[in-house]
Amino acid sequence: MNSLSVNTKHKDRLFNFIFGREENKEWTLSLYNAVNHSDYKDASQIEFTTLENVIYVSMNNDTSFIIMDDLNIYEHQSTYNPNMPLRQLDYASRSFSSYVKKHKLNLYGSKLVELPTPKLVVFYNGVEKRDEETILQLSDSFKVETRSEADIEVRVRMININYGHNASLMKVCKPLEEYAWFIDEIRNNQDSGLDIASSTDLAIKTMPNDYVIKDFLVKHKAEVDGMLRTEYDEDYFRSLFMEDGRAEERINTERERQRADAAEAENEKLRARIKELEANQNN
Repeated sequence: MNSLSVNTKHKDRLFNFIFGREENKEWTLSLYNAVNHSDYKDASQIEFTTLENVIYVSMNNDTSFIIMDDLNIYEHQSTYNPNMPLRQLDYASRSFSSYVKKHKLNLYGSKLVELPTPKLVVFYNGVEKRDEETILQLSDSFKVETRSEADIEVRVRMININYGHNASLMKVCKPLEEYAWFIDEIRNNQDSGLDIASSTDLAIKTMPNDYVIKDFLVKHKAEVDGMLRTEYDEDYFRSLFMEDGRAEERINTERERQRADAAEAENEKLRARIKELEANQNN
């Protein structure tokens, strides 16, 4: 199956468009319950705290919200990114700063500041095969020899939401299963030779009528089309990444050549010095 040729940033926004909107709090709560094995009923308790224009080329973090004293920071990724703990650390830090400011908490007083418990989750639906769930840790970025001495750790759950994976999770959160089906159907349509616009149209038309997200997608079809319309050819970017790899290889080769030349120059100087000393001794 070929990968979905869409703007990765825009596809991530579709996830947020579905699960990060005030009008869809019931779906957000369903997702939270599925992830945390809980059974909360009151979606009005959800307070969205999604950050705008955080880092990485003005990308937003996808969806963050507070409920039941949990700060939930959800990211959707269509490519595997082992650096998510570092990114989530940044999101969490900024979210806590906003929380402290909003609630006028005193970080410099003698009273302990109480914060919501962070729950960091990445929802992965890339074409690269991944386990049902993976724990990504910030400490994996530290040098092995000093890793055990680190004073900070960040753990991120990466959950595979490709259609057909994590069946029990999908069963609890029907909108998530439907979203997974939708993306998978678009990929299948592209495999049949359709472009992204036609693939999206056909996926919406063939979506079962009892899917709860169907009316929402139809209602916001223009936005959905914009989010999923390709802005670049993924094969082109893949070739750039490959070229970057070759460029890096050439740079490393050139560095090795320069080191070898410098070493040879030093050896030549040393040999010349030895000859000079031997000549002086003979005289």
